[in-house]
Amino acid sequence: MRLFAAVLPPAPVADELAAEMARLTSLPDAGRLRWTGRDGWHFTLAFYGTVTDAVLPDLHERLARAARRHPPHGLRIAGGGRFADRVLWAGAEGDVAVLRKLADSAAAAGRRAGLTMDERRAWAPHLTLARNRTGELRLAPFAAALDGFASETWTVRELALVRSHPPEPGVVGGQPRYETVASWPLGH
Repeated sequence: MRLFAAVLPPAPVADELAAEMARLTSLPDAGRLRWTGRDGWHFTLAFYGTVTDAVLPDLHERLARAARRHPPHGLRIAGGGRFADRVLWAGAEGDVAVLRKLADSAAAAGRRAGLTMDERRAWAPHLTLARNRTGELRLAPFAAALDGFASETWTVRELALVRSHPPEPGVVGGQPRYETVASWPLGH
């Protein structure tokens, strides 16, 4: 199964983001983007790829240890940006240094469990909002529209292990489906 470690925003913060998304999706050419659904909003800490059942117990144990080593911390969704003109994302503010250390520990847990981790790019906290279907549309206006957005601050209290189910084959505009398979409290 395809797994990743993540921090999930709570429902009230997701409600705020949903209101912002309604505004963004009304901008010109927004229909040309593939927008993520509410159930897909998360801050990925470490992507593990395909994980076999044999590795899961060790990964669970290592993620539990990682969660215990990091305290609960304040975070909010704020602002946004783009990766080239391929991905539109919302950013994070607050105790991002603690979140970064948690991401480092989640990645180390995967490596120590024997998983091959993708180390090509530096980790940056972001929540994917939309993907550019054609790559022809400029995302700068959408990223600029996020400049003033900031959700309420919440306390991140757990580390989640999430399974990604691929979109249904042949379904135009299909989205992956995400399922939390385990979670661990921070600082316990």
